[in-house]
Parts: sequence; C-alpha cells; structure tokens
Amino acid sequence: MNELISQLRGAVGAAHVLTEGDLSAWETDWRKRSRGKALAVVRPGSTAEVAAVVRACAAAGTPVVPQGGNTGLVVGGVPDASGREVVLSLTRLNRVRAIDGDNLTMTVDAGCVLQNLQQAADDAGLLFPLSLAAEGSCTIGGNLATNAGGTQVVRYGNTRELCLGLEVVTAQGEVWDGLTGLRKDNTGYDLRDLFIGSEGTLGVITGATMKLYPRPAATLTAWAAVPSMEAAVKLLGLAHRHLGAGLTGFEVMGQFALSLVARHYPQLRVPLYQSVPYCVLLENADQESEEHARTLFERLLEVALEDGCVADAVVAENLTQAHQLWHIREAIPLAQAEEGLNIKHDISIPVSRIPAFCADTDALLQREIAGVRLVNFGHLGDGNLHYNVQAPEGGDMKAFLEGNEERVNTLVYDQVKRFDGSISAEHGIGMLKAGKLPEYKSPVALGMMQALKRALDPKNLLNPGRVVSL
Repeated sequence: MNELISQLRGAVGAAHVLTEGDLSAWETDWRKRSRGKALAVVRPGSTAEVAAVVRACAAAGTPVVPQGGNTGLVVGGVPDASGREVVLSLTRLNRVRAIDGDNLTMTVDAGCVLQNLQQAADDAGLLFPLSLAAEGSCTIGGNLATNAGGTQVVRYGNTRELCLGLEVVTAQGEVWDGLTGLRKDNTGYDLRDLFIGSEGTLGVITGATMKLYPRPAATLTAWAAVPSMEAAVKLLGLAHRHLGAGLTGFEVMGQFALSLVARHYPQLRVPLYQSVPYCVLLENADQESEEHARTLFERLLEVALEDGCVADAVVAENLTQAHQLWHIREAIPLAQAEEGLNIKHDISIPVSRIPAFCADTDALLQREIAGVRLVNFGHLGDGNLHYNVQAPEGGDMKAFLEGNEERVNTLVYDQVKRFDGSISAEHGIGMLKAGKLPEYKSPVALGMMQALKRALDPKNLLNPGRVVSL
C-alpha cells in the first residue's frame, strides 16, 4: 500500500492525497447513515490525473470509489469500512470548458457544482434547467452518475435527457472522449447511456456536454389546494392541456408533510393546507410574456375550480413570492429531519395509478404499524413520490427505525411492484438498495447489468458492492 500511496502522490501531488486527519467529509454519507474508512482520499485536478490514479489502483488491485459533492442518498459515493478503498474526489475538476450559444450546449468538468452551471448558463443569456435541492453542493458528474431528476423533469427530463456527450475514464485507466455536441449520432451503441445512471460502477465521468435552452420570457408559480390525490392527477392533465410545454414543474405535497414545515419553520407561512389532504405547486414558463403566462395560468385555475379538482389557489405576484412557495416545498425534507428519524422511499409509479397506490399503501401501513405517520410529497408530474414513513409521535424514533425499517421497506416495495413501479426513481441504488434489487428487478435485466459490469470492469474495482453484485 505504501507503494500505491507513493504513486498516487506522484500522479496528483502529495497535497492532494489525504491519508490522515479528519476525513469524515469524504467518508460519511449525506444522511449520516454510514461512516466508512478510506485507504486514501485522492483529489486529481485533471482528466489525465484521474486516468493515472485509476491505472495505479488497477495495477494494485485497489477498489476506487468515485465521489462528487457527496450529496447522494443511497450510500453510493462513500467507502466501506474495510480501509481498502480509495476515494476519488472530483471536486477539483470544476471548469466550465466552453459554452456554444449557437449549438445550445455547455461543456464542463464533472466536478462543477450544479448551481455554478446554472449561473454560467444564465450569464450567457441561456437556461440550464436541471434543478434540485442540493444544487449548491452537488456536482454534475454525480448528477449524471445517478441520473438525477429534480423539479423540472416534467418539461426537460432527467439528467440523461440533458446530456449529449461524456468524457469517461475506464476501469483500465483509458480515456474515452465522447464529448460530442451532436443531437444525432447513429453510429452504433450509445456508450453515453451506459455510464449515465451507472453510479460510478462502469467508469468515472470526468466531463460532459450538456444541453442549454433559451431563457423563458416569464416564469410564474401557483399553489393549489386539492381535495384528493385523484384531483391532483386530474389537475395535472388540465395543466398539460392548458400550458403544454410551458408546464415545467408539478409538485404534490401531503397535508402532514406541510404540517411539519409549519411546525418547524413557522416563518415560511404555509398556505391553504389545513383543510385539504394535498397541495400542488405548479410552475409555468412562457416564451412570450408574463401577461400571456398569467392569462394561461388563471384560465387553467378557473377551469380547475369549476371542475372541482381545486378547492382554492394563489398565483405568486412576483419572484420573491414564487421563491417563498418553492422554499416551502424544499423545506419538507429538512422539517422531516427536525421531526426525527424516518424511513425514506424514492419511488415511481405510473401517474394514472398513483391515487390507488397511495390509498392502498397508506391503509396497509397504518393497519400494520399503529400510529405510523406518512410524509408523502414529490414530483407528481413525472410520477415520482418521496413516500416517507415517520415514527409514531412521542415514541423512540431510533428504536422504531431499527425495529421497523426492513418491514416497512418490504411492505412499500411490494406495493410498488404490484403497481408496476420502481423502487428508485431518481436517487439510485448505491449500497443501501443493492440487496433489494434482485427482489424487484427482473432476472433477465439483472443478468444483462452484471454482464456489462464484467465486460467493462472485470476486476470489479470501480465502486464494488454498489448497484450490482458479482
């Protein structure tokens, strides 16, 4: 190991190979559910240095754990407890390499923080639409490795749909330069899609070419109180018909989820939630004008009120009010944490089946576990719910988690399977769900995934134990 450490220091500089001191920032996952031990934390500053690190580790038979902003939620970017794994931190790869306004593309290093990409696009008079709660610290490489979703998927798609090309270091330490800005390239297998969503198990993403869009002329936000999940789905259909491509966000929030925000962050002043089971947050981005956007929005809400799928609604009058409404939505996970430990689920269900799923699964959990509290919120526009389970009020939350997490996960995931859904919509698999995947993924699909892993990483050195087991 001393020889490997020496080689790593020669590749990236001694100051960027950390073996002693407090390494918890790299060894502990975002939710603080897991604390591993790294052989070393290595911080390369270029693609060539990444390749040199991977070659040295491959020669030594040492596993490599790629890490971006370490904001993942499934324990996929931190080392295990063996002390054998090298953490490859990519945060020094943080350049915006080029913006091509005519081609509507941006080429960036994988370690660029998402918020910085958004700002660089904005400075160029353009829009990079990927948006999620961790955007101030997550990196685009991590977003791509997990195929992150966020609040704009209903219009722009997941990170996969926003990517045109990648630069990747293979498990052998070779560099694949696929940084094309082409929207059409039908010359064989789409290698890009192998690496997006692979969570660092097939290769290390070091650069990407991402799509940009014209900035909308106006963006408006509305908050609607709805009498049921069925009504929320009906409102979504109306929004698609009235707003078309202008519908960029459609979030649903359960009453209990909003009550936690009201309890722990009273300064946010949660509107219209106390007398209805759900509220919906809608965003309309218009390419014409604010007046045009407001007319469409108000007509949509008028029709929804007449149809009975909306009980009451407000439209933000300015950007400050819009930000306040979005802040409420984004505060739900924080309020959950303030309330105590909870069991998180990131699931997707066909939109048409979400009302039945919620009714059945709510009743099942409440029947099986007395006093359980359900925190249901998420991206209804693309069928993604964060269907979380909070311990009974006043109980020992740690004991509840230890005694019930496996049972709750099985109950929820079995329901997800019954309703033709996925146990991971946007967070990935990591180590947290790797043991569950064989139960909920078809054997044929799992076999093909394992075949890809063996072909591209035959020594099983890239993020071993995450996603698939060999």
